[in-house]
Amino acid sequence: MAIEFLTNPQLPRTSGPYSYGTKYGNLILTSGQIALDPNTNEIVTDIRKATRMVLDCLLLVVEAGGGTKETIAKVDVYLKDLNDFEAFNEVYSEFFGTHKPARVTVQAGDLAEGATIEAAVTAFTAE
Repeated sequence: MAIEFLTNPQLPRTSGPYSYGTKYGNLILTSGQIALDPNTNEIVTDIRKATRMVLDCLLLVVEAGGGTKETIAKVDVYLKDLNDFEAFNEVYSEFFGTHKPARVTVQAGDLAEGATIEAAVTAFTAE
């Protein structure tokens, strides 16, 4: 079995030499995503908009690997500032609804390209 590299044409450009995600068997791992607007290539810094953009991008990668929102098992979240936690958590809760993946949330300080949030997920295929 080989590793499959995942992408989607709706995703913004990558800012480094990595894939958006990888799939091995039924396991899907995403790279960290930041809120980079795919149309302008500019960072979105409003935490609510940035959180939604990051979660939407992560879901595109998961779906490229055959998963769904409901097959996301874990989310790793890095916030530039934990003072944004409440706003982030509101958007996160709306996005996932009753699905409650395991989660890690930490204050990371400076993130790539001045981002306010970066996140990655572990998911499985829907099969």
